[in-house]
Amino acid sequence: MKFSSSKIQLSLAILLPATTIVVSFAPPSIQQRRQQHSRASTPLFDKSDDTTDRSQLVDANQWLEAAVKSTLDEGGFDDSSFLVGILGDLHIDPRKMEDYEDGKNDWKPIFEAAKEAHGNTCVVSLGDLGESKNCDHNEVNPSELFAGTTLCHEMAADFLGNMAPGVPYEVIGGNHDLEGIDEFATDEENLEVFMKAHGKPTPQFCRQVADKTLLVGMGSTIFRDAPFTSHEVIVDQAQIDWFEDLLEKHPADDDWKIFVFTHAPPNGSGLRIIQENHVVNGCCWLNHSNEGQCRKFIELVREHRSIKAWFSGHFHLGQDYQDSITFPTIPKEEGPYPDRGSCVFAQTSVMRSGTSRDGRQQSRLLRGNKNGFEICTLDHKDGGKIRLDATITYRDNSHEVGIYMHDDKAYEHDNYFKVYQPTEGDLQYVCGAETDELCSITDDDPVDMDTKAWWRLSNNRVLGVLNGMLLEYDQSTLAPLGLVLTAEELLGKSITVVDSGIEECIIDFDDENEGMEGAECIKEREQAILVHDLESNRVTIVQPNEDGSYWRKIVRNKIARMKEKRREQAAIQYIQERTGLDEKEAKKSIQSTWGPYTTTSGNAL
Repeated sequence: MKFSSSKIQLSLAILLPATTIVVSFAPPSIQQRRQQHSRASTPLFDKSDDTTDRSQLVDANQWLEAAVKSTLDEGGFDDSSFLVGILGDLHIDPRKMEDYEDGKNDWKPIFEAAKEAHGNTCVVSLGDLGESKNCDHNEVNPSELFAGTTLCHEMAADFLGNMAPGVPYEVIGGNHDLEGIDEFATDEENLEVFMKAHGKPTPQFCRQVADKTLLVGMGSTIFRDAPFTSHEVIVDQAQIDWFEDLLEKHPADDDWKIFVFTHAPPNGSGLRIIQENHVVNGCCWLNHSNEGQCRKFIELVREHRSIKAWFSGHFHLGQDYQDSITFPTIPKEEGPYPDRGSCVFAQTSVMRSGTSRDGRQQSRLLRGNKNGFEICTLDHKDGGKIRLDATITYRDNSHEVGIYMHDDKAYEHDNYFKVYQPTEGDLQYVCGAETDELCSITDDDPVDMDTKAWWRLSNNRVLGVLNGMLLEYDQSTLAPLGLVLTAEELLGKSITVVDSGIEECIIDFDDENEGMEGAECIKEREQAILVHDLESNRVTIVQPNEDGSYWRKIVRNKIARMKEKRREQAAIQYIQERTGLDEKEAKKSIQSTWGPYTTTSGNAL
């Protein structure tokens, strides 16, 4: 990456509403920092091996020497230089702190090098700070979950605050950070303790890390009151409004560069290495179940070219896959679409082995200046080695060139869901469902695990088949929204879309069906999605939700499910007392009978 040696005095002004509290600081000048970090001994980076390939995992000191030399060769560091350590889901378990101590030691030489070079450093934690289990931490309540408790946040604050001397940290809330359901009665009480423990005046943060460079984070603030699953990452409307105002006052035309941090990625990010359970249960994207808010984030990215990168965690999956980073797309008339503005999206792994879903233990390293930035991997499982993943060079304040720096690693695990994301005009698109009276999606061939197809309905809703399942996709970004039919319900059957009635105000008022007497003229074509069992000739009609969507919005939040399980346990005890059945047999004899729910599993599958 090229760095300029020119120096620009750091602006101290961050223009935000008077009611907004912003964490910011003015770093000392380059000369002051060099005096602060001067040493009698030989400088840490006085030479390097020109043959070091930083795009491969190499020893931290060797990698850092090569990185610093590459900067010095291009003129040196200036007031726009910065380095940020980005930590994914920590899920701290106080009984298992070894990996965290190792991770902290991996970061120390990196921050020491950055402090010596320029001093513009910060740690950002992407949330989910505690393990969502009982960790033998409360003798009085041995069933209490550790995540979200006062002890959890105090331990996390101590860990993050001592990552490296003199390096500040920022943190945003994930879907588990308000999970102190036994200690706190409301989300508001839990959130207050979260903010107090971490010295946060608000759930969001804004830190000016270098000249014309902001770090901006937004956190999840709803758990008990979640409309569906508690594991949806919900950024409240006040934070969204704050974010939009901040973007308007820090435009790309004024050379502002903004790096955003949230626990889950936004819809439209293009990230595809994600967990299947997050997709089918509606907790994959920010504000997943709220269609308008869910799409708002990518709309802001498209509108504001000052957003240069967006980092997220949530999936507990590694950084070795190219699909864990997506680059900006250029305008539709110039090339690939959908539009991701000027923003690079990057997924972040985890530090502790027990929380990894693919065996990888990694953090993200972000370094850059006014000419561009690098996204790197710090590999905690491989002794703290570092690898350059991507370089992004600014062409101007609204256009970038991104290069992925290493080959994709083999997909060796089945614990993740490489989501097929449709793109306009690809070979899997089935033409005709929007316009034809009858459109056979699978041509009367039964769906199998290899079937891959997608189509648009006349109302612009998008459905597709992947891994034997029927999924709904966002009609704008084509990102997966959720599960419509499971593989058990779909495999071996065919899919057909047919017209189901009204077009151009054709209403048969002589029809004897009640309820049609006052029907208004409806111009939108109605359609039915039919799933045909070719052996039994049984047909399943896929009905939409009341809001017109098709994916299953049926997963209740954890508070509701906890109460349901308590009622279930009461029923088990009742039947045991009345019949003498043992607990195993008693469980088989009870069933809940309401709405679409038949179990308290909290899973759409």
